[in-house]
Amino acid sequence: MSNLLASRWWLVALRGVAAILFGLLTWIAPGAGLLALVIFFGAFALVDGAFMVVWGLTHRRAAHWGWLVLRGVVGIVAGILTFFWPGITALALLVLIGAWAIVTGVTELVAAVRLRHQVRGLWLMGVAGVLSIVFGLFLVLFPGPGALAVTLWIGAYAVLIGVLLVVLAFRIRAGHVPRS
Repeated sequence: MSNLLASRWWLVALRGVAAILFGLLTWIAPGAGLLALVIFFGAFALVDGAFMVVWGLTHRRAAHWGWLVLRGVVGIVAGILTFFWPGITALALLVLIGAWAIVTGVTELVAAVRLRHQVRGLWLMGVAGVLSIVFGLFLVLFPGPGALAVTLWIGAYAVLIGVLLVVLAFRIRAGHVPRS
């Protein structure tokens, strides 16, 4: 698993870059409205979900492959739903994004815990998982803030998660993967 992860470090980096770009776009154009957020989120969730499904299906020997596929399917469904109903209300979008963030966080946390003895540096994935869960719970439990503020928070979340993923990818690439 460690060698396979090391050879595919760029997929982790690509996910991180996609998250950073998504976050920056929400900061640059917050006034563009919820429709822009719906499109950006839908594209991000769809691409991220597709990567996770492919990753899980190509690593079926790993004990956690089912979690990866589940996470990917949830991301793909979330992305498709946002494109089919672009006029979705802010509350429904917040709940959808919150649920997606919770599932994403749980799967990242589970993977980080399960692989902690095989891969060095996965504490970053664990931190990303915890932040995703907290962010998702915040959106589900406190949907009252205005759409503009929520858009900025979503952007901050995406940039933070993206930076963590890029750092993790380059640590993997640098050879900090195997633990003896």
